[in-house]
Formats: sequence, structure tokens, C-alpha cells
Amino acid sequence: MNISADHKEMDAVTDNLAGLERVLVVDDEASIRRILETRLKMAGYNVAVAADGQEALEQFNAFQPDLVILDVMLPKMDGYEVCREIRKTSDCPIIMLTAVADVSNRIQGLEIGADDYVVKPFSPSELEARIKAVLRRTVERQQDPAQSKSTNVISIGALKIDLNKRQVIRKNERIRLTGMEFSLLELLVTNSGKPYSRSEILQQVWAYPPDHRIDTRVVDVHISRLRSKLEEDSSNPDLILTARGIGYMFQKIS
Repeated sequence: MNISADHKEMDAVTDNLAGLERVLVVDDEASIRRILETRLKMAGYNVAVAADGQEALEQFNAFQPDLVILDVMLPKMDGYEVCREIRKTSDCPIIMLTAVADVSNRIQGLEIGADDYVVKPFSPSELEARIKAVLRRTVERQQDPAQSKSTNVISIGALKIDLNKRQVIRKNERIRLTGMEFSLLELLVTNSGKPYSRSEILQQVWAYPPDHRIDTRVVDVHISRLRSKLEEDSSNPDLILTARGIGYMFQKIS
């Protein structure tokens, strides 16, 4: 046995995996973990899995994923609590899996910080499309060196929106936004004064196809979260406005 050659081969595998986007799959059903792990690896992702909420947090800290696929119904700690814990320290994109028929329970995941959700039973190809769309709006933008060469900061009063760094600053203090929250803000602020319907926002930000049916309250929840973080009075917003009969728009920037 050539031990030196084996070590070199293992190092090459490690180097290759290090360059891949990392996805953590959390589900208590072994068959779902196995299917998603296999398919996502074939799609070119570095994949880790967890079977319960406690293991999910341990894997999250050890694996440092670029995106988390998170089932709602988990042993030891449910997906909602896992999402809350992750959001205390990280903006990592989270797509929740739910078998719950009640829309209010799906929306709960969005309200506590999830970026998107997919309802069980789901098509693996549909989930792969959601993963690709979310990562494209977050990870790839953060890693684009071309954007970091120029300054692109929008100032509105005490608020500074840095489109290159994907950061929002108020009075020298960073306001924590998830990747999809920033992408939604970016769409609205770079087209200030232009109203967008909820369906248009889903297409532009979440990359849903025009004929894709989904509860448009996904947009409403993200707008609500943005307002709570950016507006002085979220119940009476003066930045992110409601365009009656249409959807939403950012105040016109002169």
C-alpha cells in the first residue's frame, strides 16, 4: 500500500470539496436524508446531514454550511427552534421543509428568519431549483470580486445601503439582514418609486417561474421583517411603501 499516494488522494478530495458550496440537510426521515444527500452531491454540492435538532446545531457549527435545508418536525428540538438559534449568530440561508397543511404554520418559519419553504411531499428537482435560486442571490453575490472594486452605497438619511458588501448601516451600526431580505431590499431600492407586485417580486428575488403557485405571503412576511429592521415606525413606514392594489415600492430617492 502506498500510504503517501493515499494521503495525496485524500488531500485532493478535501481540496475539491472545499471549493464546493456546502449544504446541510436536516430531516428525521432517513430516506429523505439519503435521497437529498445523493442528489445534491451529484449536483455538485458538499453535503452534510443531521437527523434531529440538536445534531443540526452541532453540524451547523462544525460544517459552516452555505445553506440549510431544515425540516420543521424534528426530535429533540423542532425546526423552528433550530432556525431561531441559527439566526442569533448567522445570516446563512434557510429553506424549511414542512408537511403541515396549515398556511399559518408555514408562515411561522418565515417570520422567525427562514428564507423560503417547500411543502412535503416535494419533488427533489423543485428543491434543487430553490437551493440554486437562493444561493445565486446570496453566496455568489458575496463572492463576486468584480463588485468589490467599486463603491455603490445608497444613503437615505442615517441609513447607508452598501450594495457591494450587501450590508445596511445606521449610525455606524450594522443592521443584520438575511441574504433574501437584502436581495428584496436591493430590488426595491435600486428601482425606487417603481411599484412591484408580489408575483413580480417572487420572480425577481426568489426566481420563481411565472406559473409557479405559491402563497404570496412569503413576500408580505419578508416586507414585514424588513420594515421592523429599517423603519423608525414599522406600523407607519416611510421607506418601504405599500402600493395599493399592486404590491410594494421603495420611496422615490431624489
